[in-house]
Amino acid sequence: MPNKPAFRAFNKRKKEYLSKNTTDDNAKHKALIDVLLKLHLESQELGEEEAVSEIVSFIVAGHETVSLSATWALFLIGHHPDVQEKVHQELDKVFAEDNDIYATEADLNQLVYLNSVLMESIRIYTTVPFFGREAHEDIIICGHTIPKGASCFVASYFLHKDENVFPDPEKFDPDRFSPENSTKIPEGAFVPFSAGQRNCIGKSYAWMELKTILSYILRNYTIESLDSKDKIVPEMKIELSPSTPIRLRIRPRKISNF
Repeated sequence: MPNKPAFRAFNKRKKEYLSKNTTDDNAKHKALIDVLLKLHLESQELGEEEAVSEIVSFIVAGHETVSLSATWALFLIGHHPDVQEKVHQELDKVFAEDNDIYATEADLNQLVYLNSVLMESIRIYTTVPFFGREAHEDIIICGHTIPKGASCFVASYFLHKDENVFPDPEKFDPDRFSPENSTKIPEGAFVPFSAGQRNCIGKSYAWMELKTILSYILRNYTIESLDSKDKIVPEMKIELSPSTPIRLRIRPRKISNF
């Protein structure tokens, strides 16, 4: 059963909904809790326990993957001062001199180069290295038959190292994901959040969280990786974890006036 604090929060929101009808059908952006609450109250499709479980999973399941993705990104950025300098320039342009201001959605949407950096980081170190699917019909791949009902795993970690799509795949090159180059990547060749109707429900949330974390850190600090890529070996478990703790040297940076 989901934890008691989560149930209390859900029931508190339910009382607000029933007394004031606080969920606005015309709202452009709805909180996940409101969407699930509406589904729970207005149909028989979702029980209370299921709704709370979805909310808890949405928050908790993404914690480890987001923190690992941020760690791998900082590790790579710390090895590439030229990339880091471009990120700093973009951040300085968007946020000017106010490095403590909260990043808005509009701010994050302007961080085009940081977006490319994160995409390339996740390509090299795919935090969720594989995902499962069930075959709904017999499928023949390279002469091998995968029978209907079989459980299959897509190894996205290796898919993202396909040199036919990503030449010199171990090279950290954010320009692969520049606006003009990303359109050249074949559909299905880059699937860090899985793909299809059952792709990661938290994709947008995780991406916004990642950009918020990285933008704040790099607005205020320079990063230097202290360990070589040969020493930090990715271990493929449920998530892609570093073999040893990643060490970074973090220094405050000065912002020049515009």
